[in-house]
Amino acid sequence: MSTDRTYRIKADDDGARVDRWFKRNMPEVPHALVSRWARTGALRVDGDRVETGTRIETGQEIRFPAADATPVRAARTRRPLSPDEVELAQSMVIHRDRAALILNKPPGLATQGGSGTTLHVDGLLDALADNVMGRPKLVHRLDKDTSGALLVARSPGAAARFSKSFSGRTARKIYWAIVIGVPSIRQGQIDLPLAKQPGTGGEKMHVDTDNGQRAVSRYRVIDTAGTKAAWVELQPLTGRTHQLRAHMAAIGHPIVGDGKYGGKDAFLTGAMSRKMHLHARRLRIEHPDGHMLDVSADLPAHFAESLTVLGFDEMAGDALALVDHEPRATKDERKTAAKHHAKDIRKARKGERRARGNPAHASKPGKSSKPGKPKATAKPAGKKAPSNNATTPRSASSRSTARPTSSRGSIRTERPSRPR
Repeated sequence: MSTDRTYRIKADDDGARVDRWFKRNMPEVPHALVSRWARTGALRVDGDRVETGTRIETGQEIRFPAADATPVRAARTRRPLSPDEVELAQSMVIHRDRAALILNKPPGLATQGGSGTTLHVDGLLDALADNVMGRPKLVHRLDKDTSGALLVARSPGAAARFSKSFSGRTARKIYWAIVIGVPSIRQGQIDLPLAKQPGTGGEKMHVDTDNGQRAVSRYRVIDTAGTKAAWVELQPLTGRTHQLRAHMAAIGHPIVGDGKYGGKDAFLTGAMSRKMHLHARRLRIEHPDGHMLDVSADLPAHFAESLTVLGFDEMAGDALALVDHEPRATKDERKTAAKHHAKDIRKARKGERRARGNPAHASKPGKSSKPGKPKATAKPAGKKAPSNNATTPRSASSRSTARPTSSRGSIRTERPSRPR
């Protein structure tokens, strides 16, 4: 006769849903079976019946029927890693603690598998598993040809905490890139919506002001090599596919070696490598223990050699102060701003109605029907504000420095921050 199984909830699973606990800790148990246990009362937490969506807490006991008495999903088998693959996985580790591993991913290695891709970071994580923490879990990804810092969580709870930091945009990712040409705006923010380009199978993005998702990237020029190339620091404030690559190409400065977005113009002649020059230099994120995890990844050989060829000093990039994210407005702040905006519109329309009802008054804009109260006037229709759309690279340098209100996209200049 089988007996029920009982487990105590660990700190890593604090706040998780019951069904999520099973997915993390008992992946061989199908979700349909967990749902049936909940419906029949066979699933209990501290003796009480629970639903699959019930949140659990550290120290509670979860009880359910013994696995040997229930049908389970067959465990997925993974191919064994070769000694060279194990060595590659271990050589990528640049930081290790109880909750996280940070890898320095080499260019040319995919983060996850796909059609025809057998060697990838996700497949190599078996080499970094241990009996206590289990198999590490990917938290985010880098493009195949992008090198640099890649965070891997060592437990389900840590993965949930790190994922929340990425989705909440509190994680800081700093990239280095070498781009074609020199941006005339030395420091700014690119706000251009991106969507998958039709006919590319979702493998390429393009600026789409009508149907694209909002994408925002901050950049600043670190150094220049005449007018042919610039070394830039990039910081994505959103997480769209190929965001940095698409944004830099959209303003007329594709990343060196990025033929997908820059075509043949994305390559420099001479001793410059044809590999893509985009590197995740630094990752700063809140650790589950409460402190800030801040790790930098060394440059790959081809990128370091290109810096030398162009006469750049690597220390110049690390000397830059970290630029803070723009604070996101609270709900109350957004409501207040909307009220003021609506009030301004009403005032302008009231002035227009008065002008239309009194032709003599309209011909003398310097006078008002009520002395002491200047009449509100609308902006002349014949003089439109200059467009802030950055899809035309040559006009980017003449953009206004004010934050655009148009949803069509923009590039905005910024004052250089003082060293901290």
